[in-house]
Amino acid sequence: MSLQKTSKHLFNLEHLRSTENPMAKATIDDVAALAGVSIKTVSRVVNNEPNVRPVTREKVEAAIAALDYRPNLSTRSLAGNRSYLLGLIYGQPGAHYVLDIQEGVLEVCRPQGYELIVHPANHRDPDLLKEVSELILEKRVDGVMLTPPLSDNMDVIAALKKMNIPFVRVAPTEDKAASPYVETNDEEASYDMTCQLIAMGHSRIGFICGHPDHRAVALRFDGYKAALVENKLPLNDALVEIGDNNFESGERCGSKLLQSRPRPTAIFAATDDMAAGVMMAAHQLGIEIPGQLSVAGFDDTPVAHQIWPSLTTIRQPIRQMARKATDLLLKQLRGKDIQLPASLLSSSIIVRDSTGPLTKPNVKTDKK
Repeated sequence: MSLQKTSKHLFNLEHLRSTENPMAKATIDDVAALAGVSIKTVSRVVNNEPNVRPVTREKVEAAIAALDYRPNLSTRSLAGNRSYLLGLIYGQPGAHYVLDIQEGVLEVCRPQGYELIVHPANHRDPDLLKEVSELILEKRVDGVMLTPPLSDNMDVIAALKKMNIPFVRVAPTEDKAASPYVETNDEEASYDMTCQLIAMGHSRIGFICGHPDHRAVALRFDGYKAALVENKLPLNDALVEIGDNNFESGERCGSKLLQSRPRPTAIFAATDDMAAGVMMAAHQLGIEIPGQLSVAGFDDTPVAHQIWPSLTTIRQPIRQMARKATDLLLKQLRGKDIQLPASLLSSSIIVRDSTGPLTKPNVKTDKK
């Protein structure tokens, strides 16, 4: 169809709407007529199906944009035996994590004609498998994404396989060959952070572990231990506490470490929320940061730059991981093979004001 004919057809469509029904929406017939193709071809483009020539696809997409055509989700579902819904199932992470994951997923799935259902689940619930199965059957989701700690729940993974539901895992540590996945280098990043603290002159470095159910977070402790070994420093159990990934546990563990003798000159927490709790404990004890104590976290959540002093931490590429996971899931839905290992995205150290070399004597430590 020539540009002149296309413009004329578009004018006729808009004129018809304005005179007969100003609120009328463009239909698939309008798109087909404007692009000069069949309705079936438009449907293929809308549903991202293969075997459409690039030139034809461009014409259809241009017509869709010109007419502001919005395909009806229920109609597409009936026509293609799909719901065009993806499920994001997560288990008790921080609110910022879920938001970043959700926004990353939507950035990829919506332009591809998919919507997202976000479903929180308690990974300790004895009815978890029933809950996941009912979600899939009732909502008819086409594919699922799992975040930690659910991404390591092998019972859930077995159930998804039995239901023949495509799925992708975020940051798994168990049986990575079981599915496509996306991960970041938690252990390596933690190793680098610990080495950085050592390079600042710290040799007595405390560590606050995350909740043991979150195995991906456990890799951060492995990185800490590896850095100590590499730098010929002893692993002292008295310098290690078990937290629960939240502020309160960080404050509790931090207070315990800082009242030990001799106390650490640096504390590395496996999450930013726990690191913020450590800083609160230090403020309450009159310990200056970073003059008498360096504090580092992991995740680069909003709290990292909202507290004082601002927190040195490790930034996870959460949105990028979500986008990559969504891309892998959509490829599965289109019948493409996914080669393993799937994808590794690197985290990076963000240096702020909470770390540095000791500039003031640690009086209470020196007395012992």
